[in-house]
Amino acid sequence: MPYATQLSLQEATGPTMEEVVFLHDHVLMLTCLMTLVILLFAMTATMATVTHNDPTEEVEQLEAAWTAAPIMILILTALPSVRSLYLMEEVFDPYVTIKATGHQWYWNYEYTDGVNISFDSYMIQTEDLPNGSPRLLEVDHRMIMPANLQTRIVVTAEDVLHSWAVPSLGVKIDAVPGRLNQLPLSTSRTGVFYGQCSEICGANHSFMPIVAEAVPLKYFEHWLSSEN
Repeated sequence: MPYATQLSLQEATGPTMEEVVFLHDHVLMLTCLMTLVILLFAMTATMATVTHNDPTEEVEQLEAAWTAAPIMILILTALPSVRSLYLMEEVFDPYVTIKATGHQWYWNYEYTDGVNISFDSYMIQTEDLPNGSPRLLEVDHRMIMPANLQTRIVVTAEDVLHSWAVPSLGVKIDAVPGRLNQLPLSTSRTGVFYGQCSEICGANHSFMPIVAEAVPLKYFEHWLSSEN
């Protein structure tokens, strides 16, 4: 979860967020390099300015350069972007499928792979929070998922538009009434990951947090058997 005065992205906890961080760093590096080149060119051109007329718009080599440069920048940005989008949306042989349904203003989770588990997840009020729990982020029932295995999250909504987002997992998916959207979830370690609804959905939009807890497979199977 983020901390006060944090300027960077949240720490990646899985391959999806790692792709997001890689793409962010790649585009940032290209932007800085492009800015540096433009500044150096402007400084050099200014210092080397001559007093007579020099119609640079008629120089074919310069016209070719300022046409080719943006094309190369777009290609260097687009290729890793397409790769990241493909990897972020590729669902293959998930260990478990979880359906998340947005309501005003809570989430309902349903495990659909051969089990019959369904529960609502409400935000814990400030006066009821255990010591050390984050305010406005903790819930009474967390979404449990296995670590180091792919989980498929299927998201929809019951009433209005919502958005299921967990930044440290690199996931943000719209919850649209009457429509099912899906994304893969996977983590490289156990832990508790916090998120919030990211689509303004009404008066209590700020009070429907998301908490995903990644646990070892053995504990997850035990939890499934105890809840089923």
